[in-house]
Amino acid sequence: MAVATGAIVANLYYAQPMLEDIKAAFGVGSFSGSLCNTLIQGFYALGLILIVPLGDRLPRRAFISAIFASSAVALALAALAPSFATLAIIGCLIGLTAVGGQILLPFAADLAEPGVRGHVLGRMMTGLLIGVLLSRTVSGYISEFASWETAYWVAAGVMVFFAALLLVVLPQEGKRPQVPYGHLVTDSLRLLNTMPELRRRAWLGAMAFGSFSILWSTLAFLLTEPKFDYGTGAIGLFGLLGLIGILAANVAGSLADHRHRRATTIGSAVLIIVAFVIAGIGSSTVVVIAIAIVLIDMGVQGLQITNQTIIYELAPEARSRINSAYMICYFIGGALGSLIAGVLYSAAGWTGVWILGACVGVAALIPALLWARDVGNGEPSAPPAPPAERVFT
Repeated sequence: MAVATGAIVANLYYAQPMLEDIKAAFGVGSFSGSLCNTLIQGFYALGLILIVPLGDRLPRRAFISAIFASSAVALALAALAPSFATLAIIGCLIGLTAVGGQILLPFAADLAEPGVRGHVLGRMMTGLLIGVLLSRTVSGYISEFASWETAYWVAAGVMVFFAALLLVVLPQEGKRPQVPYGHLVTDSLRLLNTMPELRRRAWLGAMAFGSFSILWSTLAFLLTEPKFDYGTGAIGLFGLLGLIGILAANVAGSLADHRHRRATTIGSAVLIIVAFVIAGIGSSTVVVIAIAIVLIDMGVQGLQITNQTIIYELAPEARSRINSAYMICYFIGGALGSLIAGVLYSAAGWTGVWILGACVGVAALIPALLWARDVGNGEPSAPPAPPAERVFT
């Protein structure tokens, strides 16, 4: 499940290193090229709202397999696209179907025993992170040595493989509650209103992804300045430093299982603040920048796993809806972080960026300290569903 999660989330990022080849193939400009990525990301956000909540109603083995199969079709159509306009429309389908990983995550939480749920989610996030980090490298090399169409064909083949594999290996669930679809979608927002702990964790998640986006949306600008003068290939290698964040995800998951959630929350926020301050002080030294990247990734992943371990305990029968509400806030935080960081970099350079990142870390740390009584408990706000309702075969 972890590898499958990484594989389907990777579909969001395959196009990024291939944009120059795609632009050349269809004779379009940079704005049109970036529009394709925007549509993929935008429809991924739409899928979080419209598709992920269905995980609380439909039998997830068949549902997840169908999403992977749909993703394969979308990727194959992208490889066959006769025009850029067609490719952009197909990009919407790629974004929608990439939410399959966000249905697998709460399914894994259901399958895990309470005492190891954080560890399991850490393992799932390991797969997701590897998919995100390696997707650009894989598609870039395939496009360079073959073609961008080949990269999409390979990705489609991977989706077909996992669609078949997951249909065989995922457990069959008992009868799912037949909640009306409209209620499923609106209930995600209602849960934000009725669950204080979900709101708190959604805020912390938004700050975490916001800090991540602040760094990665402007890092290339810094590294192409004359004092570094790195090319795109060298800049891409900095993303591999994020693999160290995987260690933080697994450690945070294990600590969350042992009820050290307040410590991981506060510690992760402190890491983000310290990392941006380091990045500001040592902005002319590549080693210092690399250390800051590692610390930021560790802080972000530590917060993410702690958050997910807690929110999945709040209402076991509504985990997909809870995940939908949480990820929408998470995504909004990242989008705003990228937008504000870009504006600040234009106005104040890297100084504005690292100050913004440190402030976002403070915006996570102060609430975590103020919520000291509640932030680490993660007690369910509703009793777990009876065992008979959560039977897997």
